[in-house]
Amino acid sequence: MSTAAPTESKTASKTSRVGKRPISLPKGVSATIKGQSIQVKGPKGELSRDFTNDISVKLDGTTLHIASSAPGRDAARMQGLFRALIASMVKGTAEGYTRELELRGTGYRVEQKGTTLHFALGFSHPVVFPLPKGISAAIPAESKGTQLILTGADKGLIGQTAATIRGFRPPEPYGGKGVRYKGEAVREKAGKAGKGGKK
Repeated sequence: MSTAAPTESKTASKTSRVGKRPISLPKGVSATIKGQSIQVKGPKGELSRDFTNDISVKLDGTTLHIASSAPGRDAARMQGLFRALIASMVKGTAEGYTRELELRGTGYRVEQKGTTLHFALGFSHPVVFPLPKGISAAIPAESKGTQLILTGADKGLIGQTAATIRGFRPPEPYGGKGVRYKGEAVREKAGKAGKGGKK
C-alpha cells in the first residue's frame, strides 16, 4: 500500500533568493538596529527606516542579514522588499544618488538661491521650490541655467523631488518644451503643419 508524500504546509515561510543575500557595509558606513528600526550612517548622510514585526534584521560584524517570518509566499516578498530597501539605504549613505533634469524652451531657466530653486518656465510668475532636507542641487555654469543636478542619500526622496520638479512643466508633445529627465526620450507629435493635408 503506497502512502502519499507529505505536502509542504501552505503557511510555511519561504525565503527569497535575493532577500537572503547578505548586505555588506562599505568602509565608512555603520548600521544600528533598535527594536524594529534600523539606522544607517555614512559619508553621504544618515537614513533610518522602520520594519514590520515579520522582518528581522541582524548585524554580524559589517554584514546585515534580513529574514522574514511571514506565512507562505509573503515571507519571500517581504524579505526581498526590505532587503532592497536597506541595500538602497547603504548605497545612498555610502555613494549617494544623482538625478539630472534638463529645461528646454525659450527663456526656460533655473536659479538657486540658498536652499530654494526659482524656475522660469514660461508662466507669468516664477515657480519657487524649496529643496527638501537631505537634497542638494547644482546648476552647471556652462548650462546657463538649463540643467539641474540633484543629489542625496535617500533614493526615494530624490526620485520624488525630481518628479515634482518635472511636473511643474512636463515636456509637451509639440516641440518638446518643458522639464525632462536627462536622456529621456519624449515622443513628439508632428502637428497640423506636418500632416501634409490638402489645402
